[in-house]
Amino acid sequence: MLSRYTQRAIDLTCLALVILALCVGAAARAAEPIKIGMSMALTGPLAGTGKAALLGTQIWVEDINAKGGILGRPIQLIHYDDQSNPSLVPGIYTKLIDVDKVDLVASGYATNMVAPAMPIVMSHGFVFIGLYALAVNTQFNYDRYFSIVPQGLEPRLEFSRGFYEVALSMTPKPTTVAIVGADAEYSHIATDGARENAQKHGLQIVYDRTYPPNTVDFVPIVRAIQATNPDLVFLASYPLDSAGMVRAVREAGLKTKMFGGGLVGLQYAALKQQLGSLLNGITTFDTYVPEPTLNFHGIKEFLTRYQSRAASEGVDPLGFYTPPFAYARMQVMAQAIEATKSLDQKSIADYMHKAAFDTIAGPMKFGPTGEQPDARVLLVQYQGIEGNAIDQFKLSGKQVIIFPPELSSGGLKYPFSDITR
Repeated sequence: MLSRYTQRAIDLTCLALVILALCVGAAARAAEPIKIGMSMALTGPLAGTGKAALLGTQIWVEDINAKGGILGRPIQLIHYDDQSNPSLVPGIYTKLIDVDKVDLVASGYATNMVAPAMPIVMSHGFVFIGLYALAVNTQFNYDRYFSIVPQGLEPRLEFSRGFYEVALSMTPKPTTVAIVGADAEYSHIATDGARENAQKHGLQIVYDRTYPPNTVDFVPIVRAIQATNPDLVFLASYPLDSAGMVRAVREAGLKTKMFGGGLVGLQYAALKQQLGSLLNGITTFDTYVPEPTLNFHGIKEFLTRYQSRAASEGVDPLGFYTPPFAYARMQVMAQAIEATKSLDQKSIADYMHKAAFDTIAGPMKFGPTGEQPDARVLLVQYQGIEGNAIDQFKLSGKQVIIFPPELSSGGLKYPFSDITR
């Protein structure tokens, strides 16, 4: 039989071993990576910007891990190719959450890829930051959704607001508009807003049609638009049809005072280079261009690093469009986690609704619906493009900001029909 002193020593030794095991376990857990999951278009028509957004995200992962991670834990990024196919998105997020057991999720690129992920994310209660998704939360009203692009509290209307406000500065003022877009989620939302804004300004809508997403010949569409003789043409299109419409507009010789508005794809280096001087006079939305009025802290350094890797990574060589915002949304997420010292989804969401964030894409804060109340959707006009050299798009004065007024770097050139350079 053990003496009580021996028993006490054994008990203390066992207690010490338990404490040591707990400490080792806690340390091991602390060293486990924080897993962030996402889908991204790495193939298909959205791959041009999806791959660029992924590189922007990977640069953030490298930066944050070099600083010791978040909460003392490294970051591990898990991503799958959604192939630019909305039907694949729900399965990807189900796998990320249920099989990969990620701690956090981020969206893929574009409205059509973000919307189908929402039901899965909502059912699991995850925070979700949408990357270039137009008014997605209008239909879901999810209190843990946030939009990384500053589109205002009414993004459906904000997307075309600048187009009309700039158009109405012309002399004489326009009185008619043609509205056209692809039969797809983004285009429906954008053209709905364009329609409502046109009515607010008293503009007569003389053409209002959609076209199938698989359309390849756009000349008949342009000729049908021309037959209505509109002063303005607002187009909401995805990359392949944006390029097709620009070529058709030039081929058919569209006569109008202003053309553009919502052309997705013209922000990509590949399309800029492909279309070259055909872009002159076109106005479209954007989020960042190298104009002197946009000089957010850290943006130039980020782009220098991104561009130095772009060729070897086989991605957009400019990186103006999604990469800064892909990086910025991870900055927002990191700041929220560090402030709450938690990975609890509710705590993170509650903090994001009330805090302000400093990012390379500018200051950000989020309203009740997750949209950013301080709208900063740019309207740019291509001016002075010569040939197809890509480096000219790194220069100021080629993608002139004409809206909003506080960020304007030049004036509108019109009418569109007469602009060749």
